Amino acid sequence: MHKSLFVIPEVFIGNPVFFKAGGESIDIWMPAFAGMTARASHLILLQVYLLLNTSHHVLPFDMDTKGKYLPLIISLLLALSTFLVYAQVGGHEFIYYDDNVYVTENPQVRGGLSWSGTRWAFTSMYAANWHPLTWLSHMLDVQMFGLDPGPHHLVNVLFHTASTVLLLLTLTRMTGALWKSALVAALFALHPLHVESVAWAAERKDILSAFFGLLALNAYVHYAERPGVQRYAVTVLLLALGLLSKPMLVTLPLLFLLLDFWPLGRMSGRFQTIHEGGQGRPQTTVSRLIVEKIPILVLCAASSVITVIAQKRGGAVAGLSLDIGDRLANAVVGYVQYLWKTFWPVSLSVFYPHPGSSLTVWQVAGACLLLVLLTVWALLRIRRSPGVAVGWFWFLGTMVPVIGLVQVGAQAIADRYTYIPLIGIFIMVAWEVPELLMNRNMRTQVLRAASAAVIVVLAGLTWLQAGHWQTHETLFRHTLRVTTDNCLAHNSLADYLIKKDELDETEFHLKETLRLCPENESGWYNLGVLHRKRGELNEAASALGEALRLKPEYANAWSNLGAVYLSLGRIPEASDALLKATRLTPDEPAAWFNLGSLYGRTGQTAKAIEVYRKAVQLKPDYAAAWTNLGIAYQSSGLLYDAAAAFQQAAQLGSGDYVSWYNLGLIYNRTGQLDNAVAALREAVRIKPDHAASWYRLGMNYLAIGRQGDASEVLLKLETLDAVRAEALRQQIGTGQ
Repeated sequence: MHKSLFVIPEVFIGNPVFFKAGGESIDIWMPAFAGMTARASHLILLQVYLLLNTSHHVLPFDMDTKGKYLPLIISLLLALSTFLVYAQVGGHEFIYYDDNVYVTENPQVRGGLSWSGTRWAFTSMYAANWHPLTWLSHMLDVQMFGLDPGPHHLVNVLFHTASTVLLLLTLTRMTGALWKSALVAALFALHPLHVESVAWAAERKDILSAFFGLLALNAYVHYAERPGVQRYAVTVLLLALGLLSKPMLVTLPLLFLLLDFWPLGRMSGRFQTIHEGGQGRPQTTVSRLIVEKIPILVLCAASSVITVIAQKRGGAVAGLSLDIGDRLANAVVGYVQYLWKTFWPVSLSVFYPHPGSSLTVWQVAGACLLLVLLTVWALLRIRRSPGVAVGWFWFLGTMVPVIGLVQVGAQAIADRYTYIPLIGIFIMVAWEVPELLMNRNMRTQVLRAASAAVIVVLAGLTWLQAGHWQTHETLFRHTLRVTTDNCLAHNSLADYLIKKDELDETEFHLKETLRLCPENESGWYNLGVLHRKRGELNEAASALGEALRLKPEYANAWSNLGAVYLSLGRIPEASDALLKATRLTPDEPAAWFNLGSLYGRTGQTAKAIEVYRKAVQLKPDYAAAWTNLGIAYQSSGLLYDAAAAFQQAAQLGSGDYVSWYNLGLIYNRTGQLDNAVAALREAVRIKPDHAASWYRLGMNYLAIGRQGDASEVLLKLETLDAVRAEALRQQIGTGQ
């Protein structure tokens, strides 16, 4: 039988070449990439032909030729596409939902890389997690870029891009199937379910863990080809780095065993399967392969134990209040929800409320039936198409740590949990879909068109989904549009709106929060903050008290309640509340600030200075704390220290006229009259109706002989404060 394959792009030059493969003679016309040898380009075209026209086996590239350029070209195209789709996140803000915990309000991270920070990263279980490498990564970002959110986001994109290329190269090495591996990598790169992991700065742990996990997988493939202690040690080291980023990789030893079956083909005996890679690997018994994994299993078990301890200490293991039946039901339905969102990735949300005990018997039974049928189908296909079984069990197995059997957090499912597991589904698609198209000619045409269409659609959906992460507000407004009865989304949006002083809309979202989740301590806390901002102090105390009833160790609630008691003049209660807040969270600057306000109010100036200094040490850009520290220094007669504190506050607090006014007073008292004028001019620029600043400015103008400027100040002051205007007029000597 004879076939001809015609390839006639204008950029190619060359002569027809004849190949014979599988009993078929094939004329391949026109192969020679400009700048490449004919032999190399012939091999590339033969590879393409065999990929599109055979069912199982794909010959590997002859890596001694320039055929290696095709994987490089595909890698570059994947990297470019990935970066272009995600480039918009370079203009996004930090999200006030974990980004503050991980970066913007974390004093250790904000300090950049340091020995003390490194020690903290390895010894702390902050944020209910132990992932020191993730902390060090954030510290390095701050060291390099400060708190500019754009570069932090783009580092995530770069890691995601690198993981995409790494996945392509690793799969290709394992299977020898370049184009199938490229499809898996493209789906991984551009699937909308992965936006959460990439566009969320706080999910650096997810991106970093997967990157080291794929490196470990690549190292394991090299070890499988030529076993040795050194290669095994490299695999263990890379896996350890992944676990130090996020414990999601604890199932990787089982994944290695799965890959030993296919495509690595390391299992002998009845578990032996066809190896697609075209390069034989040493085979051994299943028992020996299991023993080989024991050191890795021990490493993963240790990581699991540390993680459980960290999450219990941090109060993140919420599932213990859920019945085991509810957790099992949600896990089964969760698997199906993940599958549905994989093939219909719309209405994605940063948070999906947990159904609790509301799932019906039919929902759970239907989900169980579907999972059983898919598992049976995968097992039936295990010899003819082992990629289906391996992909399916990859998905099921790697999802186990986050499927909710031990409930961490309040979510039912989360997009970010699919980052590694979906690779299994993509392998199933890439290896099984061609088998479903029996006609080879149709297979070629359909696969090309379908693959291109799917990738383009997914890229568009990913671009749109990434756009929702632009700000905290855009993210949670989108979440409320695509979910129902989402009290966390209402509360998180309210938390953000409070900071923008949009109090009326804040009240609406807090009412919705507490209607849906009356036992939500964070909702009561935010309601207390809202009342405090409105000056409704008794209502604020009541709401904060309810938050503390629900969560007695709620440090921020104690801090705000102490500030409310202080405003009400209930000094002993304020002192108790604020001291408790600082004991619960010694690294929280706001608690120390409120305690400093108490000491200042009660005349304990030395103590006020001490705690304000603690606040600015924890948060160097805390403008209000610098201002109050300056006032405390001023009260103690430490004028130069006060001037330094007011300078710091003035530089940090755009719109803070108080610091400039106080700085002007200090300069006046220390004889720096020109500096006093400059500071007071800035104060009146920020707050044009502040009569005291105008009066002091006029007096300083007189002191340096600028009587005309003082007269102009008098005209302004007459419209603001008649008493101060009269006092300045007498000093100028212009009558009345």
